[in-house]
Amino acid sequence: MTLQELFDALAANPTPVVLYFVMLPVAAAVAGKMVAQDEAHQNPWKYFYSALVYLCSVPGIFALVLCVYTLFFERQRSLLQVNALVYFLPIISMIATLLLINNKVSMRHIPGFKRLSGLLMMLAVTFITILIIQQTRIWVVFHGSVTHLFGLFIVLFLVFYFGFTRLFAGNNDKNQHNNNGGYTYRVK
Repeated sequence: MTLQELFDALAANPTPVVLYFVMLPVAAAVAGKMVAQDEAHQNPWKYFYSALVYLCSVPGIFALVLCVYTLFFERQRSLLQVNALVYFLPIISMIATLLLINNKVSMRHIPGFKRLSGLLMMLAVTFITILIIQQTRIWVVFHGSVTHLFGLFIVLFLVFYFGFTRLFAGNNDKNQHNNNGGYTYRVK
């Protein structure tokens, strides 16, 4: 099954897709009503919010990259001809879910998200890399199964994640040196 065949299957049976993307902001809103402001950054809620961020961000950023790719690189198709459930609903759901979560709890209290922009940028870079690989005509990967595509996404995401953490961890050590060659200690 190719990615286009997956999109066609989702378009043929849109009920699960619509339920998934509607339930994400609904879950964030219900959790926001159930949890007090001071408890939102504690267990188990912070892990629930972390799962919601990943569940909405991965398809949302993928849909955003697909929109940009279709707009600039596919000459035979415009955004007016694409399936709205695949291209636009994930973006709307991601924005609504992240806004609802951010109104309840700061992203720095959610595990794994010192900066949400870093996660979104890393997801976008991963998807852009996959699309660039597709443009180089590596047929084995992209005309194989969707499982290969998801496997490639996970491998690239982990490589970029560890690369970015190592890159920016080195910058934090350099920032702690002061002009005299010593370390600056911050009191929290």
